[in-house]
Amino acid sequence: MNRHAWRDALLSATSLLAAVAMLALAGSAAAQANCPHGALDARFCDANGDLVADAPTDPKQWVDPPTLIFAYTPVEDPAVYAKVWDGFLKHMEKVTGKRVQFFPVQSNAAQIEAMRAGRLHIAGFNTGSNPLAVNCAGFVPFTIMARADDTFGYEMEIITFPGSGVDKVEDIRGKTLAFTSQTSNSGFKAPSALLKAEFKMEANKDFKPTFSGKHDNSVLGVANKDYPAASIANSVMKRMISRGVIKADQVKTIYKSQTFPTTGYGYVYNLNPELAKKIQEAFFSFQWEGSDLKKEFEKSGEAKFIPITYKSHWDVIRKIDAANNVSYKCK
Repeated sequence: MNRHAWRDALLSATSLLAAVAMLALAGSAAAQANCPHGALDARFCDANGDLVADAPTDPKQWVDPPTLIFAYTPVEDPAVYAKVWDGFLKHMEKVTGKRVQFFPVQSNAAQIEAMRAGRLHIAGFNTGSNPLAVNCAGFVPFTIMARADDTFGYEMEIITFPGSGVDKVEDIRGKTLAFTSQTSNSGFKAPSALLKAEFKMEANKDFKPTFSGKHDNSVLGVANKDYPAASIANSVMKRMISRGVIKADQVKTIYKSQTFPTTGYGYVYNLNPELAKKIQEAFFSFQWEGSDLKKEFEKSGEAKFIPITYKSHWDVIRKIDAANNVSYKCK
């Protein structure tokens, strides 16, 4: 079965579960209407003030599926990452006693919608998508990848190609700047806020924005001279250079931001709490040495999973969203 046929089959197989999940959510929304929920969608509760959805208090509303669906943020070719994550997902199967299936997603919006609809149980959401996934889809992030010394994160870089005529950020004025998607932190939200605050430059006024869809598309677009400049996550670019997708001398950096948290991993809020604990155990007990996960992510420095909280580690991202007037309302 080819990848597209498999994906259609998976969507069909999970459609009934999704329908049941949505009915349960509709029922729980009425029950939880008066609970504290802060910025979360009204169907979620946040009694402890940690800014993420609480598990339902009624066990009948817990989800405990025979097959867990996992999706990694769609930054590069999903086929590449299906193999990268295979060993990890086999480890999760042993820890949870469940079958775990990799689900390739093509966009951040599709990934969020899949979790919101009950078709996605475990995920790695990119930095910028985390707040919307948390507030709209009930995502509960609890870990990120880190280096061996416990440091973590990546920087947003604005890149160009040698000879582009763009030697500094101000040179983008009157030209095209490639973003990735509007939900991306380094691919849109952070550069939009920084360009406005530091350089008094706004899209459609001082430069022409275009959207490539993914970080690898933007990096390739600059390397191939399709875009004069692009804002990207440097962790993605480092992995592409390490794999030989582009050569380091095809691009040059004209701006580098402060460090941001990288992809956040977690589960949907209404999983059976015991199952949620086993999922956390699977992440923290995974042995990186000799794994395909290490082979891929050591290219950008990562060597293990460490615990995080959305309230603390995503504080800077929420501030960037506030500066950009980003709403977490579900559409």
